[in-house]
Amino acid sequence: MQLQFPLAETPDKTEAETGRKLFAGESTFVKGVVAMSGLPEADRVEVCFAGRSNVGKSSLINALTGTKGLARASNTPGRTQEINFFTQGPELYLVDLPGYGYANAPLPVVEKWQKLLKQYLSGRQTLRRAFVLIDTRHGVKKVDEEIMSRLDSSAVTFQCVMTKADKVKDKDRAAVLDQVRAALSKHPAAYPEIILTSSEKGDGISTLRSIIANLE
Repeated sequence: MQLQFPLAETPDKTEAETGRKLFAGESTFVKGVVAMSGLPEADRVEVCFAGRSNVGKSSLINALTGTKGLARASNTPGRTQEINFFTQGPELYLVDLPGYGYANAPLPVVEKWQKLLKQYLSGRQTLRRAFVLIDTRHGVKKVDEEIMSRLDSSAVTFQCVMTKADKVKDKDRAAVLDQVRAALSKHPAAYPEIILTSSEKGDGISTLRSIIANLE
């Protein structure tokens, strides 16, 4: 019986090279957007990254692009309230969505962010895939379920990226993966493959680059 939501396989040489070439191009911060009117022109493929605060999103984007400090990490959960756009070469936008699941933000700020997120996910035709980051130490939380449901309702395919995999022992990781698979099985927009990564060790980065490079 085939495992539901298997781990993504290591790319072959051709696929890995396609990913390497894409991410060998220059990575540049374009702008932070706080309203739909500020979105850059939809003139290229884009992928977005979503994850609760301090899941390691900035570290993953920096590892992907090989550009230290491109995406700025904050020690204060929920500080970034913008949708940040980065170009990766001339053909791709990497889109960093604000971290969610923070308790200290004022309600009007949260509501404004949720409205912008909904508009972005529903109205961006060049968005090919969302990557939902899950901390391997903690598994899927309620706030993760909420973003997954939003992606379902927006008909945006999303793929689960497990971060900080090196922080969890193999025997404990298996239990977390079981919990994540059970959560993903409830979401029709979930892509049936999980990517296991460690930004610190570089694990899974080539795989994620290859997957992004081969999106159509």
